[in-house]
Amino acid sequence: MLDIVIDDGLSDIVAGRFDAGIRVGERLEKDMIAVRLTPDIPMLAVASPQYLAHHGEPKVPADLHRHACINWRFPGSGAVYRWRMEKKNKKIELEVSGPLISNLQEVVVEGALQGLGILYAYDDDRVHESIAAGRLKRVLADWSPTLPGLFLYYSDRRNSHPALRPFIDCLLDRDNWTSKQRARSLPTMS
Repeated sequence: MLDIVIDDGLSDIVAGRFDAGIRVGERLEKDMIAVRLTPDIPMLAVASPQYLAHHGEPKVPADLHRHACINWRFPGSGAVYRWRMEKKNKKIELEVSGPLISNLQEVVVEGALQGLGILYAYDDDRVHESIAAGRLKRVLADWSPTLPGLFLYYSDRRNSHPALRPFIDCLLDRDNWTSKQRARSLPTMS
């Protein structure tokens, strides 16, 4: 039986008695075995053309303090994501504020589309399509880093479920899915 639990929090898969989880690479526990599922994921700062026409476009990250910014709240801990930006090995971390905070990507993307402010988010299908359609515009593109992609991870404990290996093999089957399709098709699980 395959039992899938969708939880964007940083659940402890051992304590929760899960066989495996899927998580962004930068959030992996050090004592887990990890199998890469997707390529690295670009982070993008985006805003609606209407917002930018009214408020102007930031030229450097420090300009974000004069803008309305849409924030992401980590499920579980409740902490607000600090925007980590990078340009030519110069790394900065910003705490920004604005009218909207959510722990659901769909909500923050919709906020950006509605012109509420600048969003810093993963380049997912909706963000990508909205940029292509001209409903969102990238800003500070030269400050946008790439983060480790999605990984399936599991404990090195010896009593893993026998179906875990075939499940991993299925996820890694490159004959049926391209890397891009896999990156956009897999749910995030913890």
